[in-house]
Amino acid sequence: MSLKNQPEENNFYETERLILRPISLDDREFIFDLYNRPKFIQFIGDRHLKTILDAENYIKNRFLPQLERLGYGNYLVVTKGENKKVGAVGIFEREGLDVVDIGFSLLDEFEGKGYAYEAAIKVKSIGMDEFGLKKISAITSKDNFSSQKLIEKLGLKFQKYITLPDDNEELRYYETE
Repeated sequence: MSLKNQPEENNFYETERLILRPISLDDREFIFDLYNRPKFIQFIGDRHLKTILDAENYIKNRFLPQLERLGYGNYLVVTKGENKKVGAVGIFEREGLDVVDIGFSLLDEFEGKGYAYEAAIKVKSIGMDEFGLKKISAITSKDNFSSQKLIEKLGLKFQKYITLPDDNEELRYYETE
């Protein structure tokens, strides 16, 4: 039985085709690959992960503390049938945002199969239903049309343009109503 603010016993969640589990240090090679893809850098940003150790430290310093503190965070997206790591989806506390932010990214070769929507709608429901979040936001660059479409499909509405601290790119800001 799940209670508010208590994640599922094993922190694993399932959809029809996917398994979502919290990112762990064992995923450092995958995160290194994903975060260094040209599309990730273009649309999400360069996280300056130049080595596998950088990726491990990013997980250790950015993902694990939030997961431990709040019970939710960044989840690895794995296909059920082939057990392939295809991407990541999560709900994040982000500096400059008052409302937690849902984010997603897939390896290029797994885009266009509906995995991002399937994973993101599950994480949105986990955040709202299991953790009692009242609102969820999303941000995306002005030219990331596929993410904008997915964010709107998740039921978030465009609110305004924002700029995050220590950044100069104006982003589209969406929020649940």
